[in-house]
Amino acid sequence: MTTHSDRRRGATAVLAAATLLTVGACSGADTTSGTGGGSADAAKLQLSPTTSAAKGTLARADWLLEDEPDSLDLDTQGTSAGRVVLTNVCERLYQLQPDMTTKPFLASSAKTSTDGRTLTLTVRSGVTFHDGSKLTADDVLWSLKRHADPDMEQSDEFGNVSSMKKTGADEITIGFKAPDALFTKALAGDAGIVWNKEQVEKAGQDFGTPGRPDACSGPYALKNWKSGDSITIAAYDDYWGKQPMTREVVFRWAADSALVNALKTGAADGAYAESPNTAAALLKDKDIAQHYGPSTASLVLIPTARGGLGDEKIRRALSLSLDRKGIADSGYGGLVEPWATPVGSGAWGYEKAEFQSAQKQLASLAPASPSADDLAEAKKLVKEAGAPGAPLVIGTDASQGRTVTANAVRAALQRIGLKAQIKTVPTSQFEEFYSDPQARDEIDLLVGDWYISKADPMGFYDNGLSDSSNNWVGFKDATYDKNVKKALATLDDTERASLAIDVQRRFADAAVWIPIAQIPTILLLDAKLTGPPASQAYLYYPWAAELGSKRAE
Repeated sequence: MTTHSDRRRGATAVLAAATLLTVGACSGADTTSGTGGGSADAAKLQLSPTTSAAKGTLARADWLLEDEPDSLDLDTQGTSAGRVVLTNVCERLYQLQPDMTTKPFLASSAKTSTDGRTLTLTVRSGVTFHDGSKLTADDVLWSLKRHADPDMEQSDEFGNVSSMKKTGADEITIGFKAPDALFTKALAGDAGIVWNKEQVEKAGQDFGTPGRPDACSGPYALKNWKSGDSITIAAYDDYWGKQPMTREVVFRWAADSALVNALKTGAADGAYAESPNTAAALLKDKDIAQHYGPSTASLVLIPTARGGLGDEKIRRALSLSLDRKGIADSGYGGLVEPWATPVGSGAWGYEKAEFQSAQKQLASLAPASPSADDLAEAKKLVKEAGAPGAPLVIGTDASQGRTVTANAVRAALQRIGLKAQIKTVPTSQFEEFYSDPQARDEIDLLVGDWYISKADPMGFYDNGLSDSSNNWVGFKDATYDKNVKKALATLDDTERASLAIDVQRRFADAAVWIPIAQIPTILLLDAKLTGPPASQAYLYYPWAAELGSKRAE
């Protein structure tokens, strides 16, 4: 079963503009339109999956990435920067929509057997790769097998696959060991890219490097990649679908103050901000519109079993005493929203009303701002558990948001009578906390952020399985384990949502991870332009094709 689709967010960038380093200051300006002055108000932040449709075309757009892609072969080196470019160039068997639903795409139709153990895909006709050759079922099958290779990044998505065969001239049939509710969602991600077999094999080990053509069928073709300088994509004239609104997009890379300055001076037309702090520095700029969309990302605390936080009561006490609104305001310019689950609302790709209601019902376990009753309950839990003798160690790096969060956690622990200290390490060492148990030997708590690649909460809750490598506190609940596995094999959305809400409640009750805030997708865009999605779909949807002017020519 596919269990490790999670993609941890990169380290939060250091804020270019100065903000407070301690929690407590709040702001009240509503800047949900993104072009007003002052900080945003997290409580009023409105998330929209799209921007308004463009009316005029563009000859060229200049776009910023926060770093240069390592490769444009997403099978070998999948990064956010690479996806932002390639999602306009390469197409997938399914497509993630701006509202975070999925639909068949290069598969013109899909049929699941009544027992859920086979998926039959019909390959879309009339599609050509950028070298002019026809896209075939052979290319689809070859691409799926390449993704499934154990050395490739998407191989974990194929753990439940028992067979993949060409069963007709335009037909591929995939067999499963057991029904797999997340597999078609994986086909809307990097596991569903259809490569031009001939071009990939021709490039060999150099595929995806500067100087090599792409091997895709999307609305844009790779024009050139000048290593260390820029990547240019241009509209593909023989594209099978609608022609893009923008004819050419030039990508360059900048982060922090350089990204802010490029947007301020008009050197760039837009960017998807990886850090809310970058967007906060531009809130007063009326020439840069900010659009906020749903994403699966969240800011979280991930406890270890090393010290007192191995006790569920201490974890619940910390959750009750944490000032989430203060963290949102002081650490992230009000651009993150206090939240009671470890996945953002972008994960609600189905049964949204049910998930929204369930999230709100958990607010009593994770209040935006602790009340006197919350603090009294937290102190009671600490008394029942017994206060740890040694100070609790909070692991963080020196980035703005994490620094504010770490101070807030220390303040919360002190409010309920617990000692705490902060351990700040370089960002490169901080990343090791996620993957190396030995690196975590000296911390009780990690200030982390996280997103999942699929719009389904069940893409996250396998992290709470008793045998999960991300279950650092040793949480064990036989019913939880049973219901997670049942949900992952349940194809009916309504039934799976019910199971997901059940395991979500169990995860929250035990405070396996402690949620702080959901992090929206933030689109920074020249105020004269519009069109791209504002949701996390920008990583898997051809956003540039819809970029254009607000005014008709």
